[in-house]
Amino acid sequence: MHIAINCRSFSKKQFTGIGRYASSLVASLAKIDRANRYSLYTTRGYEEVKRRIPLSEAGNFFLRFDFFRKGVDKMLPAVDIYHAPSPEVIEVSRAKVIVTVHDLIYKAYPQSHTPETVDLTERQFQSFIRRASKIICSSQNTQEDLHKYFTIDREKTCYIHQGTDKNIFYPVDERQMRLAQEAVRFKGIENPFILFVGTIEPRKNLKGLLEAFAQLRGKRIFRGKLVVIGMDGWKTGDMADLIERLKIKEEVVFLGFVTNDDLRAFYNLAEVFVFPSFYEGFGYPIVEAFSCGAAVVTSNASSCRELAAEAALLVDPSNSQEIAEAIGRIIQDDGLKHRLRQKALKRAEEFDNLKTARETLKIYEEVCKVTYENQRFYHHPQRG
Repeated sequence: MHIAINCRSFSKKQFTGIGRYASSLVASLAKIDRANRYSLYTTRGYEEVKRRIPLSEAGNFFLRFDFFRKGVDKMLPAVDIYHAPSPEVIEVSRAKVIVTVHDLIYKAYPQSHTPETVDLTERQFQSFIRRASKIICSSQNTQEDLHKYFTIDREKTCYIHQGTDKNIFYPVDERQMRLAQEAVRFKGIENPFILFVGTIEPRKNLKGLLEAFAQLRGKRIFRGKLVVIGMDGWKTGDMADLIERLKIKEEVVFLGFVTNDDLRAFYNLAEVFVFPSFYEGFGYPIVEAFSCGAAVVTSNASSCRELAAEAALLVDPSNSQEIAEAIGRIIQDDGLKHRLRQKALKRAEEFDNLKTARETLKIYEEVCKVTYENQRFYHHPQRG
């Protein structure tokens, strides 16, 4: 097979969860598949894509930089499969198309987008749904949402959980723990602390966590800091007003973007990791926290429940008192905290980049096999 993968999502130095998924998928495919030919297609960031993928080690992977934006058909006329790692308007006419859908936020939570973004996303979805031979969803919840909002044949969709990089997110040993503590102290944080990771926007429900945190402080259940790691998003200013009203300004620390090494340190040292999001297609921070052995509180909504399984305490994200009670249970019960950390590490084993790549490769083979069988039937019809 000749497979083209759109790599534009990780052509910048800093990228989102989609870029992380695409770069991890390509790197993992390069480790497990030497039989097929891969063309990594991008219209930008040639050097950045080249830096992230070990092309010299994988002789069957080739970078195709479309500087003049000719399109996949002209750049790669003989490709069998075109994989779009996220929804896009499909402009490929000959290859079989596979698209990965990460979430249906624009449908389930439209208030988190501008009308222009909703319209653009709708055009992308309408385009690839008509053209795709297979749609890979990031979670079972996303797959169900796709069928909720669109009329699609069930056989056309599947879900493949995404993985985490175990070279980045892992439980540190005793020596590394000292380095982690130094990294956290360098940021001005002393133990204990509660951790939140995610873009600061209403959908992530930092508001609910802030209210829960204020309750814990008021009842003297927890005296440490709340550490917030993530970039400013939509309606960030509302959080500052809320913090003032709750009188917790000195206890909440916003760190913005941090390196992977620092993020690993915070996951490992957090008293509790809390992710009370209203809606997630695939909640990466949950899986990252599990991989580091953190005790987790998360939502009983969308994919959060699915990813957490039995390895976290689940709460109603709209109920700040319930969030506070779950956090308090972990803080006050060392046995519960230990059990959750052990369950987290066990659950993390299910989210592996190589596993994601193997399951994706099976989809490539399935789509190409169907194509081959159809061509054989067409050229050699059964004679009566």
